[in-house]
Amino acid sequence: MFGRVLVLCLFTALAVPAIAGARALPIRHGPPIARISHSTSVNWAGYSATNGAPFTRVRATWKQPSASCTATAAYSSFWVGLDGDGSNTVEQTGTDADCSSGRPVYYAWYEMYPKFPVQLALTVRPGNTMAAMVTTNGSGRFTLTIKNVTTGASFTTTQRLKSAQLASAEVIAEAPSSSQGVLPLANFGTASFSAATVNGNPIGSFNPDRINMSSGSLTKASTSALANGRAFTVTWKHS
Repeated sequence: MFGRVLVLCLFTALAVPAIAGARALPIRHGPPIARISHSTSVNWAGYSATNGAPFTRVRATWKQPSASCTATAAYSSFWVGLDGDGSNTVEQTGTDADCSSGRPVYYAWYEMYPKFPVQLALTVRPGNTMAAMVTTNGSGRFTLTIKNVTTGASFTTTQRLKSAQLASAEVIAEAPSSSQGVLPLANFGTASFSAATVNGNPIGSFNPDRINMSSGSLTKASTSALANGRAFTVTWKHS
């Protein structure tokens, strides 16, 4: 992150869920780790806009990937967010395609990092079209919305975070983290993102960083070039 390694906080307790029926997750999504020349991260793949702050709105659509599972637990997340690339908070919402006991698990969530993510009672299945948006009034109030376009169901929450710097906006596929560090990346195949906009304009108009996920010389996920300034894919390579 910004040329240095982010030190992950140890989990001491689970956060209290923000909505009835929701639960806090024992994994974290957050800032990019060990960014190298603005093009490589241990846990992020996708696009991050850092030129043109403050950022007050980010939106994208994606097809929910299908996880190909083995007996090893693995995790993958797909989200839009503000902050994180140049700041130590992230205001984000998205979905996961995880592997637990050899079976795929799919769900939606939001997170006001460094708080824990909150899992939502929103049905997510492979192939569903998901649309997500994070907006702010610029004074610490955030509205996070995620919709399953396929089913028509959606979730919106309003959160407050006065310390947010609005330093970046991103559309990301991520290997989440735990208290032990970055978790194994689930084989999600290819995640296809579209309609990616920042402050109402195509994300490509901000000359965003194109980020590949790597660990040493091992490429974990690769990011395609932008199409029409708004669409790209992230392809799984290795856990």
